[in-house]
Amino acid sequence: MSDDTTLDDHSTDESLPIQTDPATGIDHEKAQRGVRLVLDAIGEDPDRAGLTDTWQRRIPEMLETLTEGDRQAAKPTMRTFEATHRDLVVKTGIPVYSLCEHHMLPYHGTAHVAYRPDDEVVGLSKLIRYVRWQSRRLTVQEELTRDIARGLADELDAGTVLVEISATHMCEAMRGIETETTTTTREIVGEPTAAERERFTDAIARTDGETR
Repeated sequence: MSDDTTLDDHSTDESLPIQTDPATGIDHEKAQRGVRLVLDAIGEDPDRAGLTDTWQRRIPEMLETLTEGDRQAAKPTMRTFEATHRDLVVKTGIPVYSLCEHHMLPYHGTAHVAYRPDDEVVGLSKLIRYVRWQSRRLTVQEELTRDIARGLADELDAGTVLVEISATHMCEAMRGIETETTTTTREIVGEPTAAERERFTDAIARTDGETR
């Protein structure tokens, strides 16, 4: 029986959703068919007990979560408050989990964010939610760092934003050189003062020291 016949046979299974989810934009049937094809390509039996839920439910649901950054509806509401100062706001140690667009393997690490408020500030938890939302898509670390910085500048109407991400890439650790290293990227919007740059760097160093 050919691969196409196998997939076509299962595409009519009443247990499978057959439409794109309007809330997420994920076509569950295509996701299920694709995962079945990959499993078959590596010599696995998609219908064995340990894999049926994998292609029928788990992978499509995982894709919904890990691509939330592509959907504006999933973006956190950046509720702001009147700023009472113009000092740099720094938030360090934000967990980052994303997917490399080259290999679809995860990279994970820590983001550090700072901005100089103009008229408004945002709750610190929103910075964490915003980083998480931006990271949930297929991207590369350099692009993610840039998008977080520029996105926050737009969301908060902030003239100065600094973002640094340090991450380990599974496409290096699990394949290729098979070595776990750390990649660090930084993006700056605006013109922070020397004192602001130093404060940001010192805050990162303190966080790194506490986590070791």
